[in-house]
Amino acid sequence: MIRVFLPSQLDDYTDSVRELELDMRAEAGQSLVLADVIAELERRYKGLAFRIVDEHGNIRRHIAMFVGETMVRTLDVPVTENSRVQIVGALSGG
Repeated sequence: MIRVFLPSQLDDYTDSVRELELDMRAEAGQSLVLADVIAELERRYKGLAFRIVDEHGNIRRHIAMFVGETMVRTLDVPVTENSRVQIVGALSGG
C-alpha cells in the first residue's frame, strides 16, 4: 500500500479526504514512479492533478512533495509499494 497525505488546500477536490491508501503494484519488469501515484489520484479525484502538476508535467512551484522523508521536484522518482507520499501546499502571505 502506498500511503498518500493531502493538504487542506485540495479538500474541494477530495471531499476533504486527507489521507488514503493506494493499492498499486508495478507491472512485471516495471517500476512505480510518482507520476503513477498522481495519475491514480486524478482517476479518483478529477481535476486534482492540475492543482499539483502544471501543463508541462512539472510539480507546481507552490507545491512541495515528499516520498518518505525526501522532498522531490520531479515525477519520475521511484515509489515502492510501501512508500509514504505527502503533498504539501505552500503558505504565503505578507
